[in-house]
Amino acid sequence: MFRILCGSIGVTRQHDEWITFGEEFLLTGLAGLTLVFGGAASGKSRFGEDLVLNTGLSPVYLATAQAHDAEMEVKIAKHKSARAAAQWRTVEVPTDIPAALTQLHKSEAVLIDCATLWLANLGMAKRDWRAEWAALARAIAACSAPVVIISNELGMGVVPDHPLSRAFRQDQGELNQAIAAAADLVVMVAAGLPLVLKGQLPKGQG
Repeated sequence: MFRILCGSIGVTRQHDEWITFGEEFLLTGLAGLTLVFGGAASGKSRFGEDLVLNTGLSPVYLATAQAHDAEMEVKIAKHKSARAAAQWRTVEVPTDIPAALTQLHKSEAVLIDCATLWLANLGMAKRDWRAEWAALARAIAACSAPVVIISNELGMGVVPDHPLSRAFRQDQGELNQAIAAAADLVVMVAAGLPLVLKGQLPKGQG
């Protein structure tokens, strides 16, 4: 059953930046694995970043994006600049996320952004995403740092007219289900607002 977070929580926008406020976002910690998913421009990445930053742990950003065109180069550069200002440690891992997780310490919290690009990268490399997810799930279970995974919801729009696109949408849906099944906390974000589908957000301070 969906639980809508409301009350003292709010989201506003100022100078092109999303700002969250309210006691629920002053987090004391996270469970081992959190999935935050939603549609394009839903606010899911910002919400995931807030979860990690508000733990008080050192934030680590595992970036799966690759710059295949000029537009993506600009987008990646913008994100890198924003993360540097927030003191994120960024590690670029298009495919081999498990190896990166072995380098983390319990004093850190990690954001993987995002599972969708990771899936696409695996496809381009002709690698079996199910086997790769099994390896990633084992690495997350062994990781001493809390892990937040960002992913896209692709199943709410029109049916793609191309077989490859339909196959990718199917794989993305199955991957989301696999992550959600393993996760302690699952949050869907729509229009910047979080819906907790599984588990509970950490208790607020004060």
